[in-house]
Amino acid sequence: MSVFVIAEIGINHNGSRDITEKLIDAAVDAGCDAVKFQKRTIEDVYTEEDLDRDRDSPWGTTNRQQKQGLEFDKEDYDFINDYCKGAGIEWFASAWDLKSQKFLNQYDCKYNKVASALLTYRELLEEIASQKKHTFISTGMSTLDQIDKAVKIFEDAGCSYELMHCNSTYPMPVEDANLKVMHTLQKRYGCNVGYSGHESGIIISCAAVAIGASSLERHITLDRSMYGSDQSASLEIGGLKRMMEYIRDISVAMGSPEKKVMDTEVSIAEKLRQYNTL
Repeated sequence: MSVFVIAEIGINHNGSRDITEKLIDAAVDAGCDAVKFQKRTIEDVYTEEDLDRDRDSPWGTTNRQQKQGLEFDKEDYDFINDYCKGAGIEWFASAWDLKSQKFLNQYDCKYNKVASALLTYRELLEEIASQKKHTFISTGMSTLDQIDKAVKIFEDAGCSYELMHCNSTYPMPVEDANLKVMHTLQKRYGCNVGYSGHESGIIISCAAVAIGASSLERHITLDRSMYGSDQSASLEIGGLKRMMEYIRDISVAMGSPEKKVMDTEVSIAEKLRQYNTL
């Protein structure tokens, strides 16, 4: 299968290693190429005012408690690193601040990721590009001018990258998919372009693969009714497996640009073409 599939666990683990294990196992079983997480330094990403506001969650009654409950620490990432190595799947994470990116540097991850929300964060992009790891850059909420500036940072650093077409609505309405933009990005930047989807269902993701997505990222969950802002735009395990099966079929069905008579058609032609006078 030519498309690189990323199962985005993100924060859908809800702070649980048990849920994390199950989601990693599901990604491996479905045939995904990698799992991805999200890393934040809470005090740097959010203001004190925002952290202190009221918010009911399984971890308490403030936004701070909710954010802390969803954030994995070093012991958790050590566990993720060991578990993924044992399971035979790549893992990486999107950092939402400089400290988090530097924290992730201690792990021998093969890839980096720029989340759509961070595409305009120059210092973070420069830090990521300096590592020279292949980087997936999501382009949700971004203008071409903003993407131009982000791409220049990676090109100036000689860092391999690919863009990911994305709409940052959770979940994304079908009419906002705008998949033809993938071709615009391919022509403008001359790079591979993938798709990071936040829609319900799998048809749009499959369509993205059919028109040439080099990579595909989808959030996964054990149950969309679980607590969490990303759950409703995620695929449950059954949906993930179906999507992977469809993607495999699409990849085979796309074939090549060469027009030829297939071996399976020869005997049919001999039977049906009684008037072969051309």
